[in-house]
Amino acid sequence: IDLETTDRVRGAASAHDVGIAAISGTANLIHPNRQQRQADLRRLTVLAESCAAIGTRIVTLSTGTRDRENTWRRHPDNQTPDAWRDLVQALERLLTLTDATGVTFAFEPERENVVNSAARARDLLREIASPRLGVLIDPANLVDPGEAARLPDIVREAFSLIGERIVLAHAKDRTDDGSVVAAGEGIVPWPLYADLLSDAGYTGPLILHGLAEDEVSSAVAFLRDALPAAPHDPPRTAI
Repeated sequence: IDLETTDRVRGAASAHDVGIAAISGTANLIHPNRQQRQADLRRLTVLAESCAAIGTRIVTLSTGTRDRENTWRRHPDNQTPDAWRDLVQALERLLTLTDATGVTFAFEPERENVVNSAARARDLLREIASPRLGVLIDPANLVDPGEAARLPDIVREAFSLIGERIVLAHAKDRTDDGSVVAAGEGIVPWPLYADLLSDAGYTGPLILHGLAEDEVSSAVAFLRDALPAAPHDPPRTAI
């Protein structure tokens, strides 16, 4: 990515008073095709090398799936030892390739991927003992359809296991049937989420996503009203 491009991105964000909290590193780190995995590592390295010029130090990641077509589709082989090995090897290689950048990679525990729970996230952080590996937390992605009643306990457990490693937080919501909706329209326990983020010492932004443009204003208003004690209420929008 040339300097002209990164300058244009950073300039456009600044002109609209938008902070760039992270770059999304869309990739499937355990794709069944090894060549595809290698290509994804090369792309992620390029993104990491561009972070400083764009104005961020975080690249977000999913932990991948054995599904060939959809990075966010569950596959029965995701929970096999081979899938775990491929993920660990890919992350170790990625951290080595990008060591000079100092960039942090924030992976997101989500039910459809290899790291499908907070417990698996804790295991990954223990196996790869790098300060440049952190967690992107999204409560809506920690629960399966029909488990709304369990979500508060699931969120509490997540923070007890990985709260100190959270480097970025999402503000998406979900209905009990699994449909993604704007914040405040689903089952996420927002006051609890805010309290746990505060207790964990998180002071970064809440990243809205999974909503239409015409829902943004109402979602922001909901969060400002519902989370008055949250430490992450920046005056600037973050993307």
